[in-house]
Amino acid sequence: MRILDTKNFSVPGYKAWGIHCGIKKTDKKDLAIIYSEREASVAGVFTKNRVKAACVQLDTARVKSGKGQAIVANSGCANACTGKRGFADARATAEHLAGEFGIKPDTVLVASTGVIGEFLPMPKIATGITTASGLLSATGWEQAAEAIMTTDMYPKLAIVQEEIGGKTITVGGMAKGSGMIHPDMATMLCFVVTDVALSAPLLKKALLASTDRSFNNITVDGDTSTNDMTLCMANGAAGNKKIATGSKDFKKFQACLDTIMQSLAKQVVRDGEGATKFVEIEVRNAKSPAEAKRAAMTVAKSRLVKTALFGEDANWGRIMAALGYAGVDLDEGRTDIYIGKIKLVEKGLGQGKAAERDATLGLKQRDVQIIIDLHKGKGNAIVWTCDMSYEYVKINAAYRS
Repeated sequence: MRILDTKNFSVPGYKAWGIHCGIKKTDKKDLAIIYSEREASVAGVFTKNRVKAACVQLDTARVKSGKGQAIVANSGCANACTGKRGFADARATAEHLAGEFGIKPDTVLVASTGVIGEFLPMPKIATGITTASGLLSATGWEQAAEAIMTTDMYPKLAIVQEEIGGKTITVGGMAKGSGMIHPDMATMLCFVVTDVALSAPLLKKALLASTDRSFNNITVDGDTSTNDMTLCMANGAAGNKKIATGSKDFKKFQACLDTIMQSLAKQVVRDGEGATKFVEIEVRNAKSPAEAKRAAMTVAKSRLVKTALFGEDANWGRIMAALGYAGVDLDEGRTDIYIGKIKLVEKGLGQGKAAERDATLGLKQRDVQIIIDLHKGKGNAIVWTCDMSYEYVKINAAYRS
């Protein structure tokens, strides 16, 4: 597998672009289009929030066909909690794009992100789709990635290549996400495209596995959005023989997809609203992998842990308290806690002020590692999170203004 420079992002058989069409109050880009030159296999994973945006409802039904050819995404308006009108607007958005390219409306998927409870400005959307359709480029991915940003500080992209079936195949993805980030699916918008030949059922299998290894292992603020989705298209332009279940080629593709989605997931955490630190939390030797994941995620989303990290305070008591309410098999007297290589807690007891001073030096770094050893079994898990700063409050207090 070769990890490529995103400055040269291009996937054979696809074009993309992003523009400002007037949804946002500023002149920032707010409409993106991704187009496959041929009909592709498609799979999607969607939010588990019971309040679902119109685009989520529409796409959940459409991906069941396993076929797709285009994605149109807007930022600045979530088109969530908008009733029948919102659903009709999502359908009309897809139909307008389908008309521009002469493709089936049911092969167009729609995504939205932004403020909940507002209607899409459909005349601006229609004009924007027409304009962006004429600007599509094989190298237009950074523009498209910029157009789906909300509170993000920078566009998020990742791309790799691999040899499969004697052909060079490419897998590339883009994502947006900064706040309202918590597992229960994808926790943001993510679009992955590949030129590999792969059936829709296998693509779905790979996507579900990659989601569990990436976006379901991150948290910024513990909130799950109404609009979360990950969509993946595979158009076969590479010309490889269609990948078979359980083959070495499928494992290669899975590794490529895992790499893309983990890269994007980590970028989302690094760009967490107001974040100053990227934090990896590893739980070792829990009773089971599921309990390890639950313990790690409980610590990761603890507001007290996150604010201590921002304050560069090696307050291990907050970590221990979070473990105590995680609902896992825990024996305080067997639990060890490390920050980096510094052991702060051994068998439930703090290791003194000197250890805390050494750990504080580690907390001054941009990247922080917390290791928790429960000594209860063989279950391990890693999750990624960030600290919580004053800026997080400022961003979300003024989000609509």
